[in-house]
Order: sequence, then structure tokens, then C-alpha cells
Amino acid sequence: MTDFTSLDPLIRPRSIAIIGASDDRTRIGGRPIAYMQNQNFQGTIYPVNPKRDVIQGIPAFADIASLPATPDVGLIAVAGDAAIAAVEALGQRGCKGIIMFTAGFAEMDEAGAAKQEELVKIVRRYGMRMLGPNCLGLFNAAIGFYPIFSSSFETGWPLAGRIGIASQSGAYGTHVYSVARNRFLGTPVCVTTGNEADVSLGDVLGWMAGAPEVDVICAYAEGIRESEKFLAALDLARRNRKPIVMMKVGRSALGGEAAKSHTASIAGDDAVTEAVLREFGVLRARTTEEALDIAYAATKRIYPVHNTLGVLTVSGGAGVLISDAADALGFAMPAMPEAAQARLKDKISFCAPRNPVDCTAQTFNQPAMIGEFAESIAVDGGYTSILGFFTQAGGSQSMGPHIRAQMTRVMREHPDRLWCMSVIAPPEMVQEYQSDGFLVFEDPTRAVTALHAMEFYGQAFAAEASPQPPLPQVSLPAESPSEAEAKRILAAAGVPAVPEAACADAEAAVRAAESFGFPVVMKILSPDILHKSEIGGVILDVADAAAVRANFATLIARGTPHGRIEGVLVAKQIKGGTEMAMGIVNDPVFGPIAMVGLGGIFIEVLKDVAFRRCPFGPAEAERMIRSLKGFSLLDGARGRPKADLAALAGTLSNLSAFATAAGPRLEAVDINPVFALPEGCYAADAVLTISRSD
Repeated sequence: MTDFTSLDPLIRPRSIAIIGASDDRTRIGGRPIAYMQNQNFQGTIYPVNPKRDVIQGIPAFADIASLPATPDVGLIAVAGDAAIAAVEALGQRGCKGIIMFTAGFAEMDEAGAAKQEELVKIVRRYGMRMLGPNCLGLFNAAIGFYPIFSSSFETGWPLAGRIGIASQSGAYGTHVYSVARNRFLGTPVCVTTGNEADVSLGDVLGWMAGAPEVDVICAYAEGIRESEKFLAALDLARRNRKPIVMMKVGRSALGGEAAKSHTASIAGDDAVTEAVLREFGVLRARTTEEALDIAYAATKRIYPVHNTLGVLTVSGGAGVLISDAADALGFAMPAMPEAAQARLKDKISFCAPRNPVDCTAQTFNQPAMIGEFAESIAVDGGYTSILGFFTQAGGSQSMGPHIRAQMTRVMREHPDRLWCMSVIAPPEMVQEYQSDGFLVFEDPTRAVTALHAMEFYGQAFAAEASPQPPLPQVSLPAESPSEAEAKRILAAAGVPAVPEAACADAEAAVRAAESFGFPVVMKILSPDILHKSEIGGVILDVADAAAVRANFATLIARGTPHGRIEGVLVAKQIKGGTEMAMGIVNDPVFGPIAMVGLGGIFIEVLKDVAFRRCPFGPAEAERMIRSLKGFSLLDGARGRPKADLAALAGTLSNLSAFATAAGPRLEAVDINPVFALPEGCYAADAVLTISRSD
């Protein structure tokens, strides 16, 4: 198991040396001292500057060798070679952690990358951990530790709370902190990683996953450069029931290029990253607002496995809006029981009690009705999430206190639910609702999104580890094989192929066709021709022996100019099945990734696909298949025969095991189409891309 406690000296130090310390509180080397003095850092500060004896009222030292004691962490705020020399000197003193503000390393050019590698060698030699270079720093508000030069604290300090921020971007990490503070959200710890020469985002996520001061993690990532610690951190967070909501940017090609230039990171394949995050129960947010909404809701630490939404509203229009938002997310809103609806009708004859439960503005005349309706929603409806929409009335001086009193009474009788209020209220009244225990949103649609996210975490935390399939023995050829050889290799691993034969001459092709039964498919057979249809290398509906002979000659003639020809592949033509596609891509970060989707041309047009890190068992393979938008085509839509889902899932699982066993020389697998039939499934075309052996 990966140990993330090596970051303790960086985040929970007892002493810090600031190399390049400044007496000017607005300079990069002066801000950390000013912040830590203001917030009563509980450790010792050692300013290092050969030009001053005292800095901001603290005795200063000419160099690292002059320090009276070894600091836990050294903060580097000097440039170029002086920064490298400072790391060496700190290592010689036995310092355990480095925070490197200094820029001009791998984010710049090859020369900078070489200097960064020199830094890494020093850090490794002395067993230190280094944050950065090109790093804005971090803060741990609980101990007043602020080795950071952000100006965000000029408008306020972190509030008490349980949300940790981990960010590759320093400026954006502190932007998230500032937005959170303005929303009265407590973020006591924020760590930014910069170039990640040593400490990576995975390290920080892992530390927060084990840290008692953090319950919820809000992360910002531009590119994942290493997988082992990253995946171990995600796994630890899930096992400790700590939700991670991540803004992973670089979705578009333009965004990916921006990420590379900003942090010297590799943005990677976004679809692969999305699949890996979902595998480990990490919810991906599209915006800062959404990320903080979800993190805010998660601080309640209530994660229903099967979440249902009950709505109490004074507005029919808002009820429709909320229902639409829930429907778009697949958030269940079952109706109130008929008997409960009748009882509510007896109380207010013109109410709409189904769900949403519209108690109407009559409750302004009878405030006690608010509590009675809320009680019925909680008890009779049994909803795990309850949203009250009271708009301006909830924040008014005339009605707000009554609404708050009634809803708080019912909430305290049912503390196992997620209780949320959609009100427009002054900040002090919002804080009163929050102190009672409510989540508070002005926009009910945002409330629905945040509440629904808790089910995602509930299911992730409740999921049992799926058994891994056994790995086959795989021996790859020296180079990428022909289609026939590719299918033979895959068939040996449990990926069955359409009945076929590789034929060196026309008469062998006729014999094969007659053994399969007409019609047949004929294809040019060459390891050099991957896209056979582009040169007319595939002929369908070959109906008799004469056509086989003629088409054999045609295919040889068409293929000869394009590469080595091994003959012609004759295959049984299958009709009536659903065309699927399966594949493998060897991701540079996460290793082999399996893909399944609708096959033929639809995979390119519709892009209805699912991804999963290899290997995985048949149950996970079936989940992937069922997640496809086109799954109904496999499940008997419009009278179609149902596909053999067990066979399809087993084949996909076997492919994932093959990819894992094959190792890094397997660059890609493309199987398209795979015919899904009522009994069995068969690969009709396959390409293995293999790097040449040494």
C-alpha cells in the first residue's frame, strides 16, 4: 500500500526556512512571513537573507548553514542556480521538505527540464519531498501555515471546514479557495503542485484521503503524468468514504495544448481519464460552481445508494423546473403514496400533493402546515433527499423565521436525510439556515445536481471490488500480424472469430466457401493493409464457386500495389446480428484501456462507446455494454432478437485480460465488427498493432 505520510513535513511542519526572505510584505519572499505572522503559525520561522539581520521583526540568517536548527521544510524564493544550491544545502542539513516557488524549469524549455532533473536528483539523494518547482505554495489554516504568495488572503482568511483543495494550477487553486470562502465554505487546506517534479497531484490526493482534517476533496487537474500513486490515492479516498470532485480540464484539443504549455503536463486522452475517474468513484465537475456545489453537499457525509428526491414547494412553476432537472439527471422522484396525498388534500384542498408537493401560498396564512407537509414528505414519502423551495419568502422577515422553525423541527426528527432549502435570503439568514443543518441554494436546479451527486458517491462507496479475470498466456509475434493471424491469437484468448479460412489460391477459396455455405465474404489478406475497404479489399455476398474464383483474382490485383499479400480470407457471411465494436488502446499513463460500442460506421458517427481500464470481469463488461445509448438494439428493441449478452460480456472481459497479459508491446486492438447474435458473438474483422520486438 502506498504511504502518503511523507508529505507531513510539507503540510504539517514545526519549522520553516524561507530562502529569499523579504522585509517587504508584498513581495513573493515577504508574503509568506506576513501571512504566517498574521495567522499565528505554531512553528518557528527562519528567514534567510545575507543582506538583513532582521526581517519583518524576526532574526534573519545569512545562509542555510547558519541556521540554529534544521527546519522541517525549506521555502525557496530565489532564482536560477541559487535555487538549486539552496536545495543542496537544505538536503545537507537534513531538511525533509522543499517548497519551490522558483520558475524557469520544465515549463519553459529543454534547458529548464534539464535543471529540473538536477533538482530531482538532489531531492532523491537526500530523501526529501519537493513541491514544485513553479509552485504557488500551500496553506494549512489549522496551524497558521502559509508558505504561499497568493494575494487572495488580502480579502479574507480560510473559514473552518472540512473541504481540502488539491490543484496543479496555483492560481486556479486559490481561485477555487476564494470562491469557496465567498460562499462561506470552509477550506482549511489547499496544496498546489506546479511542475510536479517530485510531489504529484496523486501524492496530495492520497495525503488528503488519509488526513483527519479533510472530509471532502476538491481537485483541479490539467494532466495526469503518473498513474500508480494517482490510482492508489483514488482507491484510498473511496475506501475512506471521502468524495473527490475533480475539475479535469483539457477536454478539447485546444484545451489540451494549453495544459501542456502551462504545466509541462500531458493532457492525455480525455475519454480514458473520464473512465478511470468513474471507476474509482471520482465525480467530474464541468465548472467551479458545480464542483463547489457538490463538495458543499458532500460535507453532510450522507451518501444514499438509492437516492430519491422529494420536493416541497410554494410554486408550481418551480416544481416543474425541478422535475425537469431531476429527469435529465435520472434522479428518481417517485410519487407520494395515494393515502398520503389524500391526507394532504384534506388539509389544503387545492394543493398538488403528488411530488413535487405544492403546498401553495396558503401556508403563509397557516405556517404550521409547512411542518405537516414536510413531515409527510419525510415519513410517508420516505425520500432520502428533501428540497424545500420557498424563494423570497424563506428569506423575508415576516415568513422566514416561521419557515425555518417548521422545517428545522422536521429535519431534526429525520437527520439521516439530505435537507436542502432553495431560498433568496441575506447572507446572515443563509448562515442561520446552514447552522441549522440545511444545504442552501438560490437556484433549485443547482440544488438538484448537488443532491443527485450524493447517489454517485453512495454507489461508489458501497460497490464491492469486482473479481479480476484470469490472465491467459500470450505470445505476441515480432510485428503486427495479418487479419487471419490476429484472429487466431485473439481466439486463443477467448475472443471467437467468424468461421473463416486463409486461402493461398482460388481453389482453396472455393473449398472453404463450400464448407461454410454460401454466401461468403472475401477479403484481401495482408499485414500491410489495415483498412481493406478503402482499396476495395472486401467483397460481400459472394454467392457461388464461380464468383469465388473471379473475386479471388480481383482481390489479389487490388491488393498487390499496397503491400505484401498472403492470400485471401474467406469467411462465413453472418446476417441478422447487431454490429458491435471492441478495442484496446494502450494509454501512456493508465495502460491498456478497453472500448466497446456500436460497430460498423456507427462507432465513428455516433461515438456511442464505453471505456474501462483493463482487466475486468464479465460483470463489469456487462455494465459497460448496458451503459451504451444503443443498448436497446441488443435488448430486443422493435422486435429485434435479443443478443447473447453473456457471450458478448465474456468476450469483452477476455479481451481485457488478453490486453493486460500481452504487455506494453501491444499498442492497440481493433475488432470491428463483432456480430452479436442470439447465441454467441463473433469477430468479423480484427487488427492487432504490435511494436516490433528488439
